Amino acid sequence: MTVSTLTSLELTQDVGQARQAALQGPVFITDGGRPEHVLLSFREYQRLTGNLPSITDLLAMPGAEAVDLEVPPLRDLPKSASLS
Repeated sequence: MTVSTLTSLELTQDVGQARQAALQGPVFITDGGRPEHVLLSFREYQRLTGNLPSITDLLAMPGAEAVDLEVPPLRDLPKSASLS
């Protein structure tokens, strides 16, 4: 795994370079000489997060607003606790 560092200016000038570097390992994006962000490939992100997409990831996907979601009614709700 190769770790790369780019300044914010270098990132904006050549996004393609940053994307290619992220395929080899994390890319630290610096601002004022200090690391501020990390760019990862999606595959590496999935590996780090357990390879399971979160509900936020799923809702952010293109076309998610067109999905019809049918939620079945809950049948087995827990009973209220008796505090007496």
